Amino acid sequence: MEVINDLLGYDGLKIIQRPDMFNFSLDSTLLADFVRPLAKTKKIMDLGTGNAPIPLFLSLKTKAHITGVEIQKEVFDIAVRNIELNKLTDQVTILNDDIKGLSKKFENSEFDIITCNPPFFKFNGASNTNKHDFKTIARHEVLITLEGIIIEVKRLLKTKGSFCMVHRTERIEEIILLLNKHNFSLKRLRFVYPKHGENSNAVLIDASNNGNPGLTLLEPLYVHENGGYTKEIKRIFNYGQE
Repeated sequence: MEVINDLLGYDGLKIIQRPDMFNFSLDSTLLADFVRPLAKTKKIMDLGTGNAPIPLFLSLKTKAHITGVEIQKEVFDIAVRNIELNKLTDQVTILNDDIKGLSKKFENSEFDIITCNPPFFKFNGASNTNKHDFKTIARHEVLITLEGIIIEVKRLLKTKGSFCMVHRTERIEEIILLLNKHNFSLKRLRFVYPKHGENSNAVLIDASNNGNPGLTLLEPLYVHENGGYTKEIKRIFNYGQE
């Protein structure tokens, strides 16, 4: 059964979701807020777009054209309808395609920014998961690995283009090694914490393709306090509205 929800506090945006699918999450919201489009940004791509929350969020902060890519046909269909529902078809295009080999279908170095909220967990063939389940594909590296994503991003991004990703903190060492291997320079890192006194469980990453060294470690982002969301999380949910 489908439901239509308001996209948090974002003015006028709606999103169609299905409970059996992997619905948009805090991670997608934080990633969209973390992205910094410039006035000269013309093309953005969101890999593994799901039902298109990140393109919807980004449409509020940039006039750039946004391409979302989703491999699962049923999820793709909902993403397309979400773009139509919000009257964004002139700005956002959704493709039903595989990330692997995607760069062959575009001119090299075509995009200014690429975003990705990838599967967080490595897939073990012996794992107790359903390889064809919507949520398994969204959460586990069943269809593509992290390095596979980085390889395609490398080919699609312009020189000094920005690759923005959210991932699990526990994999930060591997992420940095892979980005360095493919000649990305870390530009911004922000660690996300469930609340004060707990370990970070997520990290927001902005890496530049063939960019110059120079990392800014941003202040921590705390999600909860006093039994509710922090002031900054509320700001992100409402896109700056009080």
